[in-house]
Amino acid sequence: MTNMTSFLEPGMRVRHPSQPGWGIGQVQSNIGGKVTVNFPEAGKVVIDGSRIDLMPVFDE
Repeated sequence: MTNMTSFLEPGMRVRHPSQPGWGIGQVQSNIGGKVTVNFPEAGKVVIDGSRIDLMPVFDE
């Protein structure tokens, strides 16, 4: 089963769909579906990509 986070790579920018206040985060790693993202307002957060589809940000 493929999820939307499987293509995320370090350096990519993302938003958390249910935490808009966290701001735009930067992917630190994506290992086995666990995506570590550094958000400006929440710090480093590990997200289970099988449960939460992070939204990529391409221009902002």
